[in-house]
Amino acid sequence: MAEAARLYGMKAIVTGAASGIGEAIARTFVKHGSSVLAVDGPGSGIDVTFRRLQGITALAIDPDAPTMAAKLTQTGLDELGGIDILVNNYAAESVAPADHDAALERLLQQVAETSDAVLPLLKQSPGGRVINIGWLKSAFGPGGEAALAASGEGLARLTAQQAAEFGGHGITANYIQPGAIMTPQSRAVFDADKAFRDRCIRGSAARRLGEPLDVAKVALFLASGDSVFVSGTRIAVDGGAVPATGGG
Repeated sequence: MAEAARLYGMKAIVTGAASGIGEAIARTFVKHGSSVLAVDGPGSGIDVTFRRLQGITALAIDPDAPTMAAKLTQTGLDELGGIDILVNNYAAESVAPADHDAALERLLQQVAETSDAVLPLLKQSPGGRVINIGWLKSAFGPGGEAALAASGEGLARLTAQQAAEFGGHGITANYIQPGAIMTPQSRAVFDADKAFRDRCIRGSAARRLGEPLDVAKVALFLASGDSVFVSGTRIAVDGGAVPATGGG
């Protein structure tokens, strides 16, 4: 009974929640007693995904809309009565190598804008949480590792800044970096390049691809009171990275 109530009475926003990691986090939070505003873009199927699940309010909104962060905050207040937990899970769609830097810069901007907009509500929470989800190793496919590493450094810096800024209000900020997780998005990458898929498997001490639930369980820890003295940190959910051994 206690296990099922780890987030009892808490109110959460989860972006990118229509599928994959975001969906797993939203479902896990509800299972553990939280009410959730699940957010994704128009045409994502967010309304269908959670149509029959009590405790989740679905919101379809363009993540690139200028008023997105403000609408997200107002909807959280109107529908849930406040916000205790913010999960910034913005997907990096597959893009051409020349566009990596611009795409990742925009993703960092989305995390910052959403966090700043929701901050007034988090300050009213007895235990506010910001959880930033890094972008999948497979998001850009083979050859995108350098850009992905750069984005990780940027998100780590942003999270550390948030932890320092928000900490005086009892709010923690942390960052989860997924490894090769099997989502609808990454499945297309892995199916198109099985050598890349196999390389990801060999690069994990667990010798498997991850599942969205693997990430959701870590998000649950960071959202709960168990993580009250954890802030500004990066947690890798990659099955344990192992050194490259040659042979591709």
